[in-house]
Amino acid sequence: MTQAGGIVRYEPFRVPVSGGELAGGVWNPDAQGMPVLAVHGISASHRTWPLLADALPNVRIIAPDLRGRGRSNSLPAPWGIRDHADDMAAVLDAFDIRKAVVVGHSMGGFVAVRTADQHPDRVAALVLLDGGLPIPVTVPDDVPAEELPSYLLGPAGERLSRVFPSRAAYAEFWRGHPAFRGNWNDDVAEYVDYDLDEVDGGFRPSSRFDAVATNIVQQDGGDGYLDALGSLRVPVDFLRAPRGLTDGPPLYADQVVDAAAESIRNFRRHEIDDVNHYSLVLTEHGMRQVAPIVRDAVGGTGTGATSAHAAEGG
Repeated sequence: MTQAGGIVRYEPFRVPVSGGELAGGVWNPDAQGMPVLAVHGISASHRTWPLLADALPNVRIIAPDLRGRGRSNSLPAPWGIRDHADDMAAVLDAFDIRKAVVVGHSMGGFVAVRTADQHPDRVAALVLLDGGLPIPVTVPDDVPAEELPSYLLGPAGERLSRVFPSRAAYAEFWRGHPAFRGNWNDDVAEYVDYDLDEVDGGFRPSSRFDAVATNIVQQDGGDGYLDALGSLRVPVDFLRAPRGLTDGPPLYADQVVDAAAESIRNFRRHEIDDVNHYSLVLTEHGMRQVAPIVRDAVGGTGTGATSAHAAEGG
Protein backbone atom coordinates (compact mmCIF):
# COMPACT_ATOMS: atom_id res chain seq x y z
CA MET A 1 0.00 0.00 0.00
CA THR A 2 1.70 3.19 -1.15
CA GLN A 3 0.93 6.83 -1.56
CA ALA A 4 2.78 9.61 -3.33
CA GLY A 5 4.11 10.65 0.06
CA GLY A 6 5.35 7.18 0.99
CA ILE A 7 4.15 3.95 2.56
CA VAL A 8 0.89 3.82 4.48
CA ARG A 9 1.82 2.35 7.87
CA TYR A 10 -0.18 -0.47 9.40
CA GLU A 11 0.08 -1.92 12.90
CA PRO A 12 -1.88 -4.81 14.41
CA PHE A 13 -3.33 -4.40 17.88
CA ARG A 14 -5.01 -6.28 20.69
CA VAL A 15 -7.08 -4.43 23.27
CA PRO A 16 -8.85 -5.61 26.42
CA VAL A 17 -12.61 -6.15 26.27
CA SER A 18 -15.05 -8.20 28.29
CA GLY A 19 -13.93 -11.84 28.18
CA GLY A 20 -10.49 -11.32 26.64
CA GLU A 21 -8.86 -9.27 23.91
CA LEU A 22 -10.17 -7.80 20.67
CA ALA A 23 -7.77 -7.92 17.72
CA GLY A 24 -7.53 -5.54 14.82
CA GLY A 25 -5.30 -3.12 12.99
CA VAL A 26 -4.61 0.58 12.74
CA TRP A 27 -3.51 2.36 9.58
CA ASN A 28 -1.77 5.75 9.56
CA PRO A 29 -1.18 5.45 13.32
CA ASP A 30 0.63 8.79 13.60
CA ALA A 31 -2.07 10.84 11.86
CA GLN A 32 -3.43 13.71 13.93
CA GLY A 33 -6.97 15.01 14.23
CA MET A 34 -10.28 13.20 14.22
CA PRO A 35 -9.79 9.43 13.76
CA VAL A 36 -12.04 6.91 12.04
CA LEU A 37 -13.30 3.79 13.76
CA ALA A 38 -14.06 1.38 10.90
CA VAL A 39 -16.42 -1.55 11.53
CA HIS A 40 -16.60 -4.46 9.10
CA GLY A 41 -19.53 -6.61 7.99
CA ILE A 42 -21.15 -9.68 9.46
CA SER A 43 -18.63 -12.34 8.38
CA ALA A 44 -15.71 -10.12 7.41
CA SER A 45 -12.69 -8.75 9.30
CA HIS A 46 -10.70 -5.57 9.78
CA ARG A 47 -8.88 -6.35 6.53
CA THR A 48 -11.89 -4.73 4.82
CA TRP A 49 -10.27 -1.31 5.18
CA PRO A 50 -6.79 -0.95 3.57
CA LEU A 51 -8.15 0.88 0.51
CA LEU A 52 -9.80 3.44 2.79
CA ALA A 53 -6.46 3.96 4.55
CA ASP A 54 -4.70 4.35 1.19
CA ALA A 55 -7.20 6.99 0.15
CA LEU A 56 -7.00 8.90 3.47
CA PRO A 57 -3.29 8.87 4.42
CA ASN A 58 -3.76 11.77 6.85
CA VAL A 59 -6.52 10.03 8.83
CA ARG A 60 -5.93 7.39 11.48
CA ILE A 61 -8.08 4.35 10.66
CA ILE A 62 -8.71 2.03 13.62
CA ALA A 63 -10.40 -1.21 12.64
CA PRO A 64 -11.19 -4.13 14.98
CA ASP A 65 -12.10 -7.71 14.21
CA LEU A 66 -15.54 -7.98 15.76
CA ARG A 67 -16.10 -10.47 18.53
CA GLY A 68 -16.44 -13.93 16.96
CA ARG A 69 -14.58 -12.99 13.75
CA GLY A 70 -11.00 -12.87 12.50
CA ARG A 71 -8.43 -12.97 15.30
CA SER A 72 -11.18 -12.07 17.78
CA ASN A 73 -13.03 -15.33 17.13
CA SER A 74 -12.01 -16.90 20.43
CA LEU A 75 -13.88 -14.26 22.42
CA PRO A 76 -16.91 -15.73 24.19
CA ALA A 77 -20.56 -14.77 23.85
CA PRO A 78 -22.55 -12.59 24.06
CA TRP A 79 -22.13 -11.64 20.40
CA GLY A 80 -25.09 -9.30 20.05
CA ILE A 81 -24.91 -5.98 18.21
CA ARG A 82 -25.29 -4.15 21.52
CA ASP A 83 -22.26 -6.08 22.80
CA HIS A 84 -20.24 -5.16 19.71
CA ALA A 85 -21.07 -1.51 20.41
CA ASP A 86 -19.67 -1.79 23.93
CA ASP A 87 -16.54 -3.38 22.45
CA MET A 88 -16.19 -0.37 20.13
CA ALA A 89 -16.22 1.96 23.13
CA ALA A 90 -13.53 -0.22 24.71
CA VAL A 91 -11.41 0.14 21.56
CA LEU A 92 -11.68 3.92 21.78
CA ASP A 93 -10.73 3.75 25.45
CA ALA A 94 -7.67 1.63 24.67
CA PHE A 95 -6.47 4.22 22.15
CA ASP A 96 -7.32 7.10 24.51
CA ILE A 97 -9.75 8.50 21.97
CA ARG A 98 -12.58 10.68 23.20
CA LYS A 99 -14.55 10.76 19.97
CA ALA A 100 -14.32 9.33 16.44
CA VAL A 101 -16.16 9.21 13.14
CA VAL A 102 -17.59 5.69 12.94
CA VAL A 103 -17.74 4.06 9.52
CA GLY A 104 -19.67 0.79 9.25
CA HIS A 105 -20.08 -1.55 6.30
CA SER A 106 -23.12 -3.83 6.12
CA MET A 107 -23.78 -5.23 9.62
CA GLY A 108 -21.01 -2.93 10.81
CA GLY A 109 -23.44 -0.11 10.11
CA PHE A 110 -25.76 -1.53 12.76
CA VAL A 111 -22.85 -1.67 15.21
CA ALA A 112 -22.02 1.94 14.34
CA VAL A 113 -25.59 3.06 15.06
CA ARG A 114 -25.72 1.15 18.35
CA THR A 115 -22.37 2.68 19.34
CA ALA A 116 -23.78 6.17 18.74
CA ASP A 117 -26.91 5.27 20.70
CA GLN A 118 -25.21 3.60 23.67
CA HIS A 119 -22.14 5.85 23.78
CA PRO A 120 -23.32 9.13 22.24
CA ASP A 121 -20.40 11.17 23.54
CA ARG A 122 -17.93 8.95 21.66
CA VAL A 123 -19.28 9.35 18.11
CA ALA A 124 -18.80 12.52 16.04
CA ALA A 125 -20.51 11.31 12.86
CA LEU A 126 -21.70 8.11 11.16
CA VAL A 127 -20.96 6.85 7.66
CA LEU A 128 -23.10 3.82 6.84
CA LEU A 129 -21.91 1.82 3.84
CA ASP A 130 -24.83 -0.22 2.50
CA GLY A 131 -25.81 -1.12 6.04
CA GLY A 132 -27.27 0.16 9.28
CA LEU A 133 -30.84 0.57 8.06
CA PRO A 134 -33.37 -2.15 8.95
CA ILE A 135 -33.53 -4.92 6.37
CA PRO A 136 -37.07 -6.18 5.82
CA VAL A 137 -37.12 -9.92 5.17
CA THR A 138 -40.01 -12.19 4.27
CA VAL A 139 -39.61 -15.62 5.83
CA PRO A 140 -41.79 -18.57 4.75
CA ASP A 141 -44.13 -19.83 7.47
CA ASP A 142 -42.60 -23.30 7.33
CA VAL A 143 -39.12 -22.15 8.44
CA PRO A 144 -38.72 -23.16 12.12
CA ALA A 145 -37.34 -20.49 14.45
CA GLU A 146 -34.19 -22.51 15.12
CA GLU A 147 -33.46 -22.63 11.39
CA LEU A 148 -34.03 -18.92 10.78
CA PRO A 149 -30.31 -17.92 10.97
CA SER A 150 -29.34 -20.57 8.39
CA TYR A 151 -32.21 -19.48 6.14
CA LEU A 152 -31.17 -15.82 6.32
CA LEU A 153 -27.48 -16.55 5.85
CA GLY A 154 -28.02 -18.77 2.82
CA PRO A 155 -24.76 -19.50 0.93
CA ALA A 156 -22.74 -17.47 3.43
CA GLY A 157 -23.72 -19.90 6.17
CA GLU A 158 -22.66 -22.84 4.02
CA ARG A 159 -19.27 -21.20 3.42
CA LEU A 160 -18.69 -20.71 7.14
CA SER A 161 -19.31 -24.42 7.72
CA ARG A 162 -16.97 -25.66 4.98
CA VAL A 163 -13.40 -26.86 5.33
CA PHE A 164 -11.31 -25.83 2.32
CA PRO A 165 -8.36 -28.08 1.42
CA SER A 166 -5.93 -25.18 0.98
CA ARG A 167 -5.57 -21.41 1.10
CA ALA A 168 -5.50 -21.45 -2.69
CA ALA A 169 -8.84 -23.27 -2.79
CA TYR A 170 -10.43 -20.58 -0.63
CA ALA A 171 -8.99 -17.85 -2.84
CA GLU A 172 -10.37 -19.64 -5.90
CA PHE A 173 -13.80 -19.77 -4.24
CA TRP A 174 -13.78 -15.99 -3.83
CA ARG A 175 -12.35 -15.37 -7.29
CA GLY A 176 -15.54 -16.91 -8.67
CA HIS A 177 -17.79 -14.61 -6.62
CA PRO A 178 -19.64 -12.02 -8.73
CA ALA A 179 -18.16 -9.21 -6.63
CA PHE A 180 -14.61 -10.05 -7.61
CA ARG A 181 -14.75 -11.28 -11.19
CA GLY A 182 -12.47 -8.77 -12.85
CA ASN A 183 -11.98 -6.96 -9.54
CA TRP A 184 -9.33 -9.15 -7.88
CA ASN A 185 -6.48 -7.17 -6.32
CA ASP A 186 -3.76 -7.59 -3.68
CA ASP A 187 -5.95 -6.17 -0.92
CA VAL A 188 -8.76 -8.61 -1.70
CA ALA A 189 -6.21 -11.46 -1.72
CA GLU A 190 -4.97 -10.40 1.74
CA TYR A 191 -8.55 -10.02 2.98
CA VAL A 192 -9.36 -13.57 1.84
CA ASP A 193 -6.15 -15.12 3.16
CA TYR A 194 -6.58 -13.45 6.57
CA ASP A 195 -10.03 -14.99 6.86
CA LEU A 196 -8.77 -18.52 7.49
CA ASP A 197 -8.08 -20.71 10.50
CA GLU A 198 -6.15 -23.92 10.05
CA VAL A 199 -8.15 -26.97 11.19
CA ASP A 200 -8.02 -30.71 10.70
CA GLY A 201 -8.28 -31.38 6.99
CA GLY A 202 -7.52 -27.85 5.79
CA PHE A 203 -8.78 -24.34 6.47
CA ARG A 204 -12.07 -22.91 7.69
CA PRO A 205 -13.34 -19.30 7.53
CA SER A 206 -12.53 -17.58 10.81
CA SER A 207 -16.00 -16.22 11.56
CA ARG A 208 -17.87 -18.38 14.06
CA PHE A 209 -21.21 -19.54 12.73
CA ASP A 210 -22.95 -19.04 16.08
CA ALA A 211 -21.70 -15.46 16.34
CA VAL A 212 -22.80 -14.64 12.80
CA ALA A 213 -26.13 -16.39 13.39
CA THR A 214 -26.72 -14.20 16.44
CA ASN A 215 -26.35 -11.03 14.39
CA ILE A 216 -28.15 -12.02 11.20
CA VAL A 217 -31.50 -11.98 13.00
CA GLN A 218 -30.82 -8.58 14.62
CA GLN A 219 -30.99 -6.46 11.47
CA ASP A 220 -34.77 -6.16 11.16
CA GLY A 221 -35.19 -3.01 13.25
CA GLY A 222 -36.39 -4.78 16.39
CA ASP A 223 -35.17 -4.48 19.98
CA GLY A 224 -35.57 -0.70 19.96
CA TYR A 225 -33.34 -0.23 16.93
CA LEU A 226 -35.76 2.06 15.11
CA ASP A 227 -35.87 4.27 18.19
CA ALA A 228 -32.07 4.35 18.23
CA LEU A 229 -32.01 5.51 14.61
CA GLY A 230 -34.60 8.18 15.23
CA SER A 231 -32.72 9.47 18.26
CA LEU A 232 -29.39 10.01 16.49
CA ARG A 233 -28.03 13.55 16.88
CA VAL A 234 -24.93 13.22 14.71
CA PRO A 235 -24.62 13.60 10.93
CA VAL A 236 -25.42 10.36 9.09
CA ASP A 237 -24.16 9.64 5.58
CA PHE A 238 -25.75 6.57 3.99
CA LEU A 239 -24.12 5.11 0.88
CA ARG A 240 -26.15 2.67 -1.21
CA ALA A 241 -24.69 0.12 -3.60
CA PRO A 242 -26.85 -0.38 -6.70
CA ARG A 243 -26.32 -4.16 -6.62
CA GLY A 244 -26.58 -6.66 -3.77
CA LEU A 245 -24.23 -9.34 -2.47
CA THR A 246 -24.24 -11.38 -5.66
CA ASP A 247 -24.92 -8.63 -8.22
CA GLY A 248 -28.69 -8.93 -7.85
CA PRO A 249 -31.09 -6.19 -6.73
CA PRO A 250 -29.78 -3.70 -4.15
CA LEU A 251 -29.82 -4.69 -0.52
CA TYR A 252 -31.91 -1.60 0.21
CA ALA A 253 -35.01 -0.77 -1.80
CA ASP A 254 -35.89 2.86 -2.45
CA GLN A 255 -38.71 2.86 0.07
CA VAL A 256 -36.39 1.78 2.90
CA VAL A 257 -33.94 4.60 2.20
CA ASP A 258 -36.76 7.08 1.70
CA ALA A 259 -38.21 6.15 5.09
CA ALA A 260 -34.81 6.60 6.72
CA ALA A 261 -34.45 10.03 5.15
CA GLU A 262 -37.79 11.00 6.69
CA SER A 263 -37.06 9.70 10.18
CA ILE A 264 -33.33 10.32 10.75
CA ARG A 265 -32.01 13.81 11.46
CA ASN A 266 -29.07 15.05 9.41
CA PHE A 267 -29.42 12.14 6.98
CA ARG A 268 -27.57 12.39 3.67
CA ARG A 269 -28.14 9.82 0.95
CA HIS A 270 -25.45 8.91 -1.57
CA GLU A 271 -25.90 6.64 -4.57
CA ILE A 272 -22.62 4.87 -5.46
CA ASP A 273 -22.03 4.03 -9.10
CA ASP A 274 -21.41 0.54 -10.53
CA VAL A 275 -20.59 -1.46 -7.40
CA ASN A 276 -22.17 -4.27 -5.43
CA HIS A 277 -22.31 -4.77 -1.69
CA TYR A 278 -18.71 -6.06 -1.51
CA SER A 279 -16.97 -4.09 -4.25
CA LEU A 280 -18.22 -0.90 -2.61
CA VAL A 281 -15.35 -1.18 -0.10
CA LEU A 282 -12.96 -3.77 -1.55
CA THR A 283 -12.22 -2.25 -4.97
CA GLU A 284 -10.53 0.97 -6.00
CA HIS A 285 -13.55 1.96 -8.08
CA GLY A 286 -15.79 1.75 -5.03
CA MET A 287 -13.36 3.39 -2.66
CA ARG A 288 -12.79 6.34 -4.99
CA GLN A 289 -16.42 7.19 -4.33
CA VAL A 290 -16.53 6.24 -0.65
CA ALA A 291 -13.35 7.96 0.57
CA PRO A 292 -14.34 11.56 -0.23
CA ILE A 293 -17.55 11.15 1.76
CA VAL A 294 -15.62 9.78 4.74
CA ARG A 295 -13.10 12.61 4.36
CA ASP A 296 -15.91 15.16 4.42
CA ALA A 297 -17.38 13.53 7.52
CA VAL A 298 -14.01 13.74 9.27
CA GLY A 299 -13.49 17.34 8.13
CA GLY A 300 -16.96 18.34 9.24
CA THR A 301 -16.27 17.36 12.85
CA GLY A 302 -13.49 19.88 13.40
CA THR A 303 -9.94 19.11 14.45
CA GLY A 304 -10.10 19.55 18.20
CA ALA A 305 -8.56 17.24 20.79
CA THR A 306 -9.60 13.63 20.28
CA SER A 307 -8.02 11.97 23.30
CA ALA A 308 -9.86 11.48 26.55
CA HIS A 309 -6.78 12.73 28.42
CA ALA A 310 -6.71 15.96 26.40
CA ALA A 311 -10.45 16.42 26.88
CA GLU A 312 -9.96 16.31 30.63
CA GLY A 313 -7.34 19.04 30.48
CA GLY A 314 -4.45 16.72 31.33
